[in-house]
Amino acid sequence: MADGERYELPPERLGRWLERWAEEHGGVVDTVASARTVSYTAADGAAVECEPPFPPVEGELLEHVARERAVGVLLVRLGGHAAGVFHGTRLVDSKVGAREVHGRHRAGGSSSGRFARRRAGQARVALRAAADVAVRVLGAPAAAGELDAVVLGGDRSALATVLEDVRLVRVRALAVERVLDVGDPRLRVLQATPDAFRATVVRVR
Repeated sequence: MADGERYELPPERLGRWLERWAEEHGGVVDTVASARTVSYTAADGAAVECEPPFPPVEGELLEHVARERAVGVLLVRLGGHAAGVFHGTRLVDSKVGAREVHGRHRAGGSSSGRFARRRAGQARVALRAAADVAVRVLGAPAAAGELDAVVLGGDRSALATVLEDVRLVRVRALAVERVLDVGDPRLRVLQATPDAFRATVVRVR
């Protein structure tokens, strides 16, 4: 589908948005569904592609997106991390932490080397702490089959390092492809993630 307008719509808004779009374009004349997307073509040739969360799409689109799920969330950036478990939009367990990691040092010479080694050590400690938190909050629910999915957010490199921890094999297996773009992983940022991970990406042609 060609590039056009793009929206991220939560379940509460998706149905009404699609109704208005169909009314404006003379009604839907064709629907094509795959495991990852549902596309609609209107009478005037306009088309819209919906990419809902938590593929594969099971049943009708609106039923799929409205389904209440148990979702684990792991947010990681160097120096900060947050993990939580949501039932629907309700946060039922969480832990947030931070570890100091100095910024990059631009000066040359031996002092630069010492700074880089210190920073690397700080990063290792910070990411180990993030892994410990992920194990504490997400490990048991994932192992018990109590999570439908795990949503990741933050820095992809930091996330990849954390998920290399052997204790997080089951968590890693549940991770969805879509990675959330978030700022510092604070509690308020974690609490706001359902708005993003429940949203359907809608592209209009």
